[in-house]
Amino acid sequence: MSIERVTQLPSLPERPRDAHKGTFGRVLIAAGSRGMSGAACLAGRGALRGGAGLVYVAVPPEILPVVAAAEPSYLTIPLAEDMEGRIADTSLDIIRIRAASMSALAIGPGWGRSEGVKILTADLYTQIRQPMVLDADALNALAGQLDELSRPHAGRVLTPHPGEFARLIDSDIATVQQNRETLSVEFAQRHGVVLVLKGAGTIVTDGKRLAVNPTGNPGMATGGTGDVLTGLVAALLAQGLEPFEAAQLGVWLHGMAGDCAAGEHTQPGMIASDLPEFLPAAWKRYFTERG
Repeated sequence: MSIERVTQLPSLPERPRDAHKGTFGRVLIAAGSRGMSGAACLAGRGALRGGAGLVYVAVPPEILPVVAAAEPSYLTIPLAEDMEGRIADTSLDIIRIRAASMSALAIGPGWGRSEGVKILTADLYTQIRQPMVLDADALNALAGQLDELSRPHAGRVLTPHPGEFARLIDSDIATVQQNRETLSVEFAQRHGVVLVLKGAGTIVTDGKRLAVNPTGNPGMATGGTGDVLTGLVAALLAQGLEPFEAAQLGVWLHGMAGDCAAGEHTQPGMIASDLPEFLPAAWKRYFTERG
């Protein structure tokens, strides 16, 4: 099968003058655990700066006050938690009920690892009927069981870094880095997903199309930047972009925000929480380039 190489950025749906907050979609982000409240905050802020109309951040009760205090523009939802402060699989019913009114979901940032997380991830991956972004510990939970799961009901965007991708395909980082395009395309074809393999020249593929992202810099190699991307892509899905387009545009905007942040703070001086603040500048560059 020949692969179409995509270089042109997709168009964002028009924002009509009579729009309201429901027009631009509702995003549910399930994230965070004890000691990992920042992942939920960053993903939530990424979704807000990505243009979603309403963003809900669902977290274990222990960290909910911290997450709620970090940003007044998203809403918070308490979930059941286990003894270690992680999201428990008994949260499944809460997430399912809330998901019914959502336009897109994102799961995994800051979850930690447990059998409950593994059960929760498998069910949400296969059963939720809205498009979904899976990152971080949701990807770790899928490793070793992805071939056993049924095809999902809606689009799925998986956003691994090379280490997470190596676990997904039972390989090693060196092999992944030497065969980034080939392995990404094969994985996307096999599982019917959009794969975002992060790193220098981030790859986005649905198994038929492939885009190599030109934006971004080494200053983004710092904890939390991937959480911002997770929320950003979910926001674009909620606004009506199909999964490949949402991933391609999200990765480009994310990298451009990183480039703008590095211009202001330098690469060594930038941190993940700078990225949402520079997403407006990235949007300006996008609209300028689109004309």
